Amino acid sequence: MNHQPTLPILHFAHANSYPAGTYGMFFDQLRAHYDVRALPMHAHNPAYPVDDGWRKLGKELGEELAQRYSEPVILVGHSMGGILSLLAGRKRPDLVRCVVLLDSPIVAGWRASTLRLLKLLRIESRHSPSVASSRRRNAWPDMEAAYQHYAAKAMFAAWPERVLRDYVAHGVEPEPSGGVKLRFTRETETAVYRTIPHHLGALTRRQYPVPVGFVGGIDSVECRLAGLDATKKLAGRHFRQIPGGHLFPMEAPEAAAQATHEMIQGLLAGK
Repeated sequence: MNHQPTLPILHFAHANSYPAGTYGMFFDQLRAHYDVRALPMHAHNPAYPVDDGWRKLGKELGEELAQRYSEPVILVGHSMGGILSLLAGRKRPDLVRCVVLLDSPIVAGWRASTLRLLKLLRIESRHSPSVASSRRRNAWPDMEAAYQHYAAKAMFAAWPERVLRDYVAHGVEPEPSGGVKLRFTRETETAVYRTIPHHLGALTRRQYPVPVGFVGGIDSVECRLAGLDATKKLAGRHFRQIPGGHLFPMEAPEAAAQATHEMIQGLLAGK
């Protein structure tokens, strides 16, 4: 009797405001090599509220790993999810084989000091994503109206139709009073942006307990704003950029999955 070999577990953590279901096409590509799992939505469990530096969100991910798995898993995270993966991997390296950051740059040095000061003084740059997220439209008459709203925006024009359909299917839910609303609330999205960790530079000053790799979008504005020196120091030779912006896993799911798979293989082989 032939037993199918069990695939290694890959646990994925999503970006701020994009529930895990948004990444369906990306996951489909990875499933040839991994047993892909994910928490459907971060930052909405009242037991782990959004706090400064996302410490409780990182704790939620670490405890999720401890409850679900009896063996170490591959951690992959996009944007916010990458930082949560770093926090969880540092606390529970016994549960993690490697960490892959997908466009999750580490804010360190003078940028971290500036970020800390802005948070202390509660000053918001007009370029901050929290300015847009706090005013984001969050209700529509029905799912198709929500889809058309996003389809008309330049930012989503680069996404394959299925990715945008998945985002609406998993990111929008019915309202009891009629119509539909964003599942990932704009209040939470804004709170996450306002509490971006400024303490992660310390991660690059000592040996991180498991192998770490970074795959970013060449045109990522987030990487440009955060700077990449600290991230390059942490990832070392496991640093790579591919065509696309900050949301490259949505823009080009096949290329993103291929780059992620290659990065995981390199990390696990110790190349």
